[in-house]
Amino acid sequence: MGTVSLRRVYESSPAGTFRILVDRVWPRGLSKEKAGVDLWLKEVGPSTELRKWFGHEAERFEEFERRYREELKGSDAFQQLKDAIAEHHKVELVYSAHDEEHNQAVVLQRALGAPQG
Repeated sequence: MGTVSLRRVYESSPAGTFRILVDRVWPRGLSKEKAGVDLWLKEVGPSTELRKWFGHEAERFEEFERRYREELKGSDAFQQLKDAIAEHHKVELVYSAHDEEHNQAVVLQRALGAPQG
């Protein structure tokens, strides 16, 4: 497995980086061309119910991570993510959240146990 780093979808990535969008909802105001996403795995994002409960409130992040990891167990989408990562040397999980420390991409990176780039 190569490195897995995180980046907001609104920012560009270094050449040769495989970008996987891990949001369930397409980012506002961003065209597919501008996003430069190689793969959109919307099903790997947290459920609508969990996403709305979390509301990107940092004080809920610990519980969000616990619940989200529970959703990922046995998830076909999580397996698809692992398979996609295994096929590329440099991968970025891209997301639209403003908070770079409290979002689903952070949880996914931890859950993958992947080397961080």
